[in-house]
Amino acid sequence: MEQLKRAIEERGSVLTEGVLKVDQFLNHQIDTSLMINIGKEFVRRFDDCKITRVLTIESSGIAPSFMAANELNVPLVFARKKKSLTMSDNVYTSSIYSFTKQETNEITVSKNFLSPKDHVLIIDDFLANGHAALGLTDIVEQAGATVAGIGIVIEKSFQDGRKTIEEEGYRVESLARIQSLHDSKITFLNDLPINNKIAK
Repeated sequence: MEQLKRAIEERGSVLTEGVLKVDQFLNHQIDTSLMINIGKEFVRRFDDCKITRVLTIESSGIAPSFMAANELNVPLVFARKKKSLTMSDNVYTSSIYSFTKQETNEITVSKNFLSPKDHVLIIDDFLANGHAALGLTDIVEQAGATVAGIGIVIEKSFQDGRKTIEEEGYRVESLARIQSLHDSKITFLNDLPINNKIAK
């Protein structure tokens, strides 16, 4: 998605070879025009899936997920990282590890908001090791619902998240795939020459 790639290049900051900061437009300040188009692109890519729910994790996944759910005219459900006082024990739970925050969270979703009839599109802002996405698939499966697919705004393709998720049998669609953050330079996967072979 070219608009997203331009935003990453122009407003993203490489903090380390594993960490990309995008708080200018995605996970602190929100570029609403970009989010609208991200939502439309997710809908375009999953238009054959008969989606009945969109599922994400608070808080960075909410903006792109909301736009997709709005475009689909279906509810958005977000997993909470901390259980609310108003939440009963009637919940699905899963544990996920955050690469960026270096911590494990138990996420929860009320059983009222997922059913075996649902076809669920999971959306998240980043894909690194795949722990967040797999935590959400775990919740969908606990509900007896179907994972229609996993939509990712920014994939760090130099980490093993996509491989891990695809090995579990899930479809992954990423709107921007980053090959490298080496030397503070952002290189997208499809920017590499097709015949770029390393001599042995």
